[in-house]
Amino acid sequence: MGILRRVKVLLASRKLFRNWFLAGIRYYLVKGGSLRAGDIEVVCGDGSRGLIPVRAYGVLVNDYYDGYVTNYDCREGIATYMNKVRVPIGELKKSSDIGLAVENDWAYDVAGKYWFKDGMKFRHMYWPILEVFDFGNYEGIDVDGKVVIDVGAFVGDSAIYFALKGARRIIAVEPHPGAYAEMFDNIRLNNLEGVIIPINAGLASKPGKICVENTSAYGTAGTYYRPGDCLNAVLAVTLSELINRFSINVNNAVLKMDCEGCEYDIILNDYEHVKLFEEVVFEYHAYAVHRPIAELINTMSKDFNCQTINEDFYRKFFSDHSRDQLGLIRCIKRS
Repeated sequence: MGILRRVKVLLASRKLFRNWFLAGIRYYLVKGGSLRAGDIEVVCGDGSRGLIPVRAYGVLVNDYYDGYVTNYDCREGIATYMNKVRVPIGELKKSSDIGLAVENDWAYDVAGKYWFKDGMKFRHMYWPILEVFDFGNYEGIDVDGKVVIDVGAFVGDSAIYFALKGARRIIAVEPHPGAYAEMFDNIRLNNLEGVIIPINAGLASKPGKICVENTSAYGTAGTYYRPGDCLNAVLAVTLSELINRFSINVNNAVLKMDCEGCEYDIILNDYEHVKLFEEVVFEYHAYAVHRPIAELINTMSKDFNCQTINEDFYRKFFSDHSRDQLGLIRCIKRS
């Protein structure tokens, strides 16, 4: 965040809090590492006081400056967003991209403690949910009546999307324990226990362990977890294990990978099982592994017709990466 924006956000917060200057300075000192504090004390226009977690304070004042937030109630600890969506301040600490979510007609159920839209429910809001449901990152992929192995399932966003698109069964693989637990919760919220099978593991080309960094579910979405042992390690599973354990007919199955770099290990080192699938869809992260996308394309082209899809989406939302570094590829097996 640039200095000019910080000043503008600070000045805009005058309409939210009486002690806007001291609260804002305290927030920036904490963010800069000059001060340690868990909460920011605020005084609302009616004189009532409240404590706001540091991250939630940053989300609140920035979303207010951007026009998403219209009011904050210190007594209730509730931020009112556009479209009169009420969000508890604690949710601003746990979720991300709330303003963008509300702009795309998501709302928050204060009593039930979940986000909802068009019958879908999620415990917390994250960018990948918007990516899948609002910006169409997997549109056009045919999963109707098929089994999907969903690698990098995060909190179940893509798995739930595939279920709603008619997938018969989804094996949802997610290594991060926090994201996995939240995915389990989201599956229950959407009554999809019989369709989505969550697996707390990482996919690898051979058995072993996957080292998971000590980060929150919010922070795990863009992290590549590599094979290896560490304090937070989880088991690695292979495609062979999944195919055998769940008796998957690969001739009617889709392999989806969004695992921040593990697609290189799987495609290059376990292609004998990758090539069995009818369709393979993967987001490539050449920037994370420092290897060219051509390596994956050359391998997949032995048996598949591949093309990049949704390029406009990546140009719009990931302009800091070139298409050689990041994108989505769909491969359909040649008959």
